[in-house]
Amino acid sequence: MAYRGSVKPFVHFNAKQDADILRKAMKGIGTDEDTILMLLPARNNDQRQEIKAAYKKAHGKDLVKELKSELGGKLEDLIMALMHPPRVYDADLLHKAIKGAGTDDKVLIEILASRTPEQIKEIIKIYKKEHGGKLEKDIMGDTSGHYQRLLLMLLQGEREEGVDESRVEKDAKELFAAGAKKAGTDEEKFVQILGNRSIEHLRQVFDVYKKIAGCDIEESICGEFTGNLEALLIAVVKCVKSVPGYFAYCLRDSMRRAGTDDETLIRILVSRSEEDMLDIRAQYKKMYGESLYRTIQDDTDGDYGKALLYLCGGDD
Repeated sequence: MAYRGSVKPFVHFNAKQDADILRKAMKGIGTDEDTILMLLPARNNDQRQEIKAAYKKAHGKDLVKELKSELGGKLEDLIMALMHPPRVYDADLLHKAIKGAGTDDKVLIEILASRTPEQIKEIIKIYKKEHGGKLEKDIMGDTSGHYQRLLLMLLQGEREEGVDESRVEKDAKELFAAGAKKAGTDEEKFVQILGNRSIEHLRQVFDVYKKIAGCDIEESICGEFTGNLEALLIAVVKCVKSVPGYFAYCLRDSMRRAGTDDETLIRILVSRSEEDMLDIRAQYKKMYGESLYRTIQDDTDGDYGKALLYLCGGDD
């Protein structure tokens, strides 16, 4: 498969040279933020890890700590996010989401609904190593009901394989009967079908559902559910249909209100810059008729805005 990230390995890469350039940018009075900004988002994650090691070796200091003490605000948040390996970043986000004051359900939903089963396995391992607890246990301690059950199903990543032709229509009818058709909602049925069936199977179920119900399943979910369970079901449905489409929707949501949701903006641009940012951009344009690049440009400013645009990678 062709590479769909916006950040590629820097061609003439030299870790020691980059480490020296960063050292110079931070030594002395004031910080040369432009240099930091031009350099780090233009390297891929593996290269940033190499720069980190080279910095320690050449200058005896921890690059991440140095950057943290030199930068501030949203730019600091963004650069810190870039310096972590992807799954370590995910595990840290989840830990913060669960262990902070109150639960940041947005983060839980976004990561567990969108990562592949292989990625989730890796996150679980790193979570235990870095944070000393079991992710499953921590999620159980912080959530409840059908919402908790679906999160744990996503965490276990045990979806069925393939498409069961004989069950597609049955599942669509059962979902319709469990929601739009009856007074009250059979939440269990939604969780069971959306949490267990394969992605390919669910895509077909959603097509049949639309014919039966006369609307997309998301519309029915919005009409039937509320709160975290609604948000999680919507995320699962959108990711089944198209993961880049789901992220385009989340990015739109983070910018088109009074005040920008910078945490979401940083999280998505950092975590998808080496995955599928080109597809997210294409979906964004298709869904909203304008380029993601322009939307970010209108919504952010300064060095922080520049760094985000670098990760976005281009105007469509």
